[in-house]
Amino acid sequence: MEFTPFTSPADPDWDEAWRLYESAFPRKERRTLRDHLRALADPRFHADAIREEGRLVGIVYWWRYDERTCYAEHLAVSPALRGHSIGSRAFAEFCARHPRVVLEIDPPEDEISVRRLGFYRRLGFVENPQEYLHPSFSAPFETHPLVLMSRPEPMDDGEVRRLAAFVREVVLRYSEHEAPQLP
Repeated sequence: MEFTPFTSPADPDWDEAWRLYESAFPRKERRTLRDHLRALADPRFHADAIREEGRLVGIVYWWRYDERTCYAEHLAVSPALRGHSIGSRAFAEFCARHPRVVLEIDPPEDEISVRRLGFYRRLGFVENPQEYLHPSFSAPFETHPLVLMSRPEPMDDGEVRRLAAFVREVVLRYSEHEAPQLP
């Protein structure tokens, strides 16, 4: 399994990866193409194709949050390949490359979200008890509660506050929100 960066729409499999992104995530949780291209210019943002035997099997879009932590923003496996352990293998390999990984999931309120929680638990993630509200990427701008998960250990209150600030001040620059002015 290999992870290859997307840098522009001219990259191989860009269109297929973009279709996967748009179909895998609700509108409020994803960027427009324009905002995604802007994010690619930020050295903290990484949009990787997940490939197996040369073919695109999934995507992982992530941020270098600090020197040892990455924020895994989006992970998706091609629908035709789901249920074949590709997501587990890919994300386990991704996590092995990063000392600490944080991510958000929907609260476990239905069958799919309960299965997603189990998926991440099996990969060594733990739920963090702090309330976490994520703003939407697009209008109407509404926050939605998410469960913050981390690996290999839980986050303390200060870490959760710093991540929330990073999302608000950096990640949301590349959304339909007005870009905040930072020093």
